[in-house]
Amino acid sequence: LLLGLTLQAQNVVTITDNDLQGNTSYNWTANNIYLLDGFVFLEEGGLLNIEAGTVIKGKESPTTSDNASALIITRGARINAIGTAQQPIIFTAEIDDVTDGFDLLATDRGFWGGLVILGYGQIANATAETRVEGIPEGEDRALFGGSDDADNSGTLRYVSIRHGGAELSPGDEINGLTLGAVGSGTVIENIEVIANQDDGIEFFGGTVNVKYAAVSFCGDDNYDWDLGWRGNG
Repeated sequence: LLLGLTLQAQNVVTITDNDLQGNTSYNWTANNIYLLDGFVFLEEGGLLNIEAGTVIKGKESPTTSDNASALIITRGARINAIGTAQQPIIFTAEIDDVTDGFDLLATDRGFWGGLVILGYGQIANATAETRVEGIPEGEDRALFGGSDDADNSGTLRYVSIRHGGAELSPGDEINGLTLGAVGSGTVIENIEVIANQDDGIEFFGGTVNVKYAAVSFCGDDNYDWDLGWRGNG
């Protein structure tokens, strides 16, 4: 999947939480490497388009007060990360040289957080909404759940997520790809998660379908689901 990836000389663009806002569209392009510094939320109404071949990295030690770096697509926001087999979109650790397939091992895990997508789908819970695991208490942007099972959080296609799952506290890590109450209007296909410290892909309720997913060398479950996920794999 990844051997054909070629990279030109690239700028490194650091992205903090202030750099993504709701009700705004953003385009990340393959001529840059985007470095996540702390928890980066895209709020409601926001749209993030990521070009095929783009590399997104997460800082192991954020300059913020956050315990890890992660990209969090909140309820009502959308991500369109549409790669190809020849030019996948890669989420990985800051230290990962994606041009060298042997610089990190399958046991190298937990260098950054992961990709979190939250929606308005239904969850099997005492309350209609709840806060995603791994994000500190009091952060209401981390809430997921609602009543729209057809909710659309965007499209992920040919996306590789590597070496994540940073530990926030003992036994509390972030999944490679977290899907919280994501609706069936969301498209997730050709996904790869490698060497995540916690679960590879975890579903929390919702109805999103996932096709062609490869998960390997994770520290916990490859696939996990809670709160009544009702999609197809």
